[in-house]
Amino acid sequence: MDARERALRGAYGHAARWLASLADRRVPARASVDEIVRALGAELPDGPSVPTDVVDLLATACEPGLTAFPSGRFYGFVVGGTEPAALAADWLVSAWDQNCVMRAASPAYAAVEDVAGRWLLDLLGLPSGSAVGFTTGATMANFTCLAAGRDAVLRRAGWNIARDGLAGGPPVRAIAGEDRHMAVDLALRYLGLGSPELVKADDQGRIEPEALRRTLAGGGQSPTIVILQAGDIHSGAFDPFVETIRAAREADAWVHVDGAFGLWAAASPTYAHLTAGCAYADSWATDAHKTLNVPYDCGLAVVRDPSALRAAMGLRGDYLIQDEQGDPIDKVPELSRRGRAFTVWAALRSLGRSGVADLVERLCRHASAFAAGIAEIDGATVLNDVVFTQVCAEFGGDERTERVLTRLLDDGTAWISGSTWHGRRVMRISVSNWSTTDDDVTRTLDAIRRAAVR
Repeated sequence: MDARERALRGAYGHAARWLASLADRRVPARASVDEIVRALGAELPDGPSVPTDVVDLLATACEPGLTAFPSGRFYGFVVGGTEPAALAADWLVSAWDQNCVMRAASPAYAAVEDVAGRWLLDLLGLPSGSAVGFTTGATMANFTCLAAGRDAVLRRAGWNIARDGLAGGPPVRAIAGEDRHMAVDLALRYLGLGSPELVKADDQGRIEPEALRRTLAGGGQSPTIVILQAGDIHSGAFDPFVETIRAAREADAWVHVDGAFGLWAAASPTYAHLTAGCAYADSWATDAHKTLNVPYDCGLAVVRDPSALRAAMGLRGDYLIQDEQGDPIDKVPELSRRGRAFTVWAALRSLGRSGVADLVERLCRHASAFAAGIAEIDGATVLNDVVFTQVCAEFGGDERTERVLTRLLDDGTAWISGSTWHGRRVMRISVSNWSTTDDDVTRTLDAIRRAAVR
């Protein structure tokens, strides 16, 4: 057995033990950054180390500082786990170490990206000819789609941004709901468009169609991008796509949908109504690490017009071997990147159409169970209409809510984050992990009840 095989076998042992611990381990990390640094050793050694020893040191030093993100009792942010076939495929991605830029460089990767892209469009009910790019996450997926939109609306206005840049060109309006996710603002900043014009949203975060119409009417003939949302980060609510997209179309605006976790509702017959009309947009962003449960990192940028995406993202180089059909390089910002489509293909092939629907529906069922259980706690109030996988609750005021959150993390049974929504401190539960069970929900509700004792 050579050094590489010994290191891989050692890593497998540590990984297997980590995964086996998830059912019962404390979810929050037990060690601090400083403690991990001391365990690793702050000084770079003068000479080489045995690979197996390096792997053992990394695993044993870091284990106490790991948060059990893959646990069925992690409900912070919107973080999914890793479906088994996708996890195994990700190990192959590292071993294969493919350059995933061109068809000629890795026909295997290009083929898998083509197949996985077609499956995704079918599952999500999006136009079959759309281009699908595999990015680092939802933030870069939004960036990629909005870049295509920015360039397209400027071309309509007679401005060639690829040649002339932004300076001196027509100003581009970006319009979004006041409860949009901050990743939208970040993507717009990267694109040189500044902060979006904000449109009034209702108490669940849904953009109001008439307010959007008024905002659009106030902009004259300026090139415009309208950004909608499939899944509010607090309430899980979906914008009314039929009315809002119709209004945007009347204003000749590019319509983008940020569907980081909510776009997957389209894969479930039970929840597809939440995305009704969504397919009439021009671009869509989502994150496969959230609801689909593939490993980090994997965002998905979908653009109805492949030529618009290629115009924004494509490049040419004398040393590149590029295909007339187009290459993965034409659809995303990164040149050096992981073979993300391998893990998406594995998850979709493993689950199948019915399995993806079952996954979405199971996550939603757990969210409803959390809402029902919290509503029975003295002084607790569920603040959102639980339509998808998000639950927001408060416990009789900001001070008590913060105390419940602190006690809950100290308890360690689960990891649930706090937030501020509509000026109130809230407990925000995101049910995103394929491995969450009814027992996980019961154990977590028991922990919440303990933390809520006055």
